[in-house]
Amino acid sequence: MSMHLYRGFEIHPLIYPRLASGDGRAHNYEAGFDAAVRICFPRTDATASASRVFKLDNAQAFDSAGDARRASLRHAEYLIDRHGGERWSSAGGA
Repeated sequence: MSMHLYRGFEIHPLIYPRLASGDGRAHNYEAGFDAAVRICFPRTDATASASRVFKLDNAQAFDSAGDARRASLRHAEYLIDRHGGERWSSAGGA
């Protein structure tokens, strides 16, 4: 798994096959990929950082894991920028 830093936030793309594998196969990549992103808020003290996961809402699957990863990074940057780079509460919406 790759981790990226953006404005002090850790961004973790979460990429997975759109359809579950079947028939004894280990993977089902033919149907494409879905994506989510975990954003870890900057630490303000020595405690563990909090994080939230956001699923990308795409009607169509991404053709490749790379496309899904790039889209999840763009989505995380959009969410962080939308909040001015400030930590938003888990009670408030994204």
